[in-house]
Amino acid sequence: MIQDNYRHKGKRQQLVKTVKKKGITNKAVLDAIGKIPRHLFMDSSFEDHAYQDKAFPIAADQTISQPYTVAFQTEKLEIEKGDKVLEIGTGSGYQTAVLCELGAKVYSIERQRELYRKTKMFLNKIGYRPKHLSFGDGYKGMPDYAPFDKIIVTAGAPFVPKDLLGQLKVGGRMVIPVGEDVQTMTLFIRKSPTEFDKTEFGQFRFVPLLGDKN
Repeated sequence: MIQDNYRHKGKRQQLVKTVKKKGITNKAVLDAIGKIPRHLFMDSSFEDHAYQDKAFPIAADQTISQPYTVAFQTEKLEIEKGDKVLEIGTGSGYQTAVLCELGAKVYSIERQRELYRKTKMFLNKIGYRPKHLSFGDGYKGMPDYAPFDKIIVTAGAPFVPKDLLGQLKVGGRMVIPVGEDVQTMTLFIRKSPTEFDKTEFGQFRFVPLLGDKN
């Protein structure tokens, strides 16, 4: 039974206030955080913590990102309705739902098979329908569906995968946390087929991006 009651809704509004205080101003992003039932994306034993501004463990040794981090990355993407967005690391599907809520056409890839299966079924059940969910190596992106208006990487990458930069449209934006232990949130804007603008923001902590070990 999918439950989303007034208590949950009230807690979400508190979370929106917290995220706003930390500097998020994009109304569409704040509205999405206020609307999506984050507690449903987590194990029910963590339900009381769902609307705290914290990351929490989910299946397959992964985490559901801190709401502020989700909001920060999404805001930097400057999503417009109809944007074709590549998401690397579907995870719990919470970030995917935020992108869908903003009207993006989402193509998402997950490296952990168990998580991929679970999230695919779950998103469908609660009414979020990304364009394409796939199981595979995030470092390679989705060349068959490229180019993308926006790319978001939701796991820490020790380096910037060239394949991902190559799948970004000219004028497109990619947000990626780069680094081994602690990551620096980095925004790339593709200026021409060969030129990228790079801006670095603060430091964040993410679970590592898993590539194909073969």
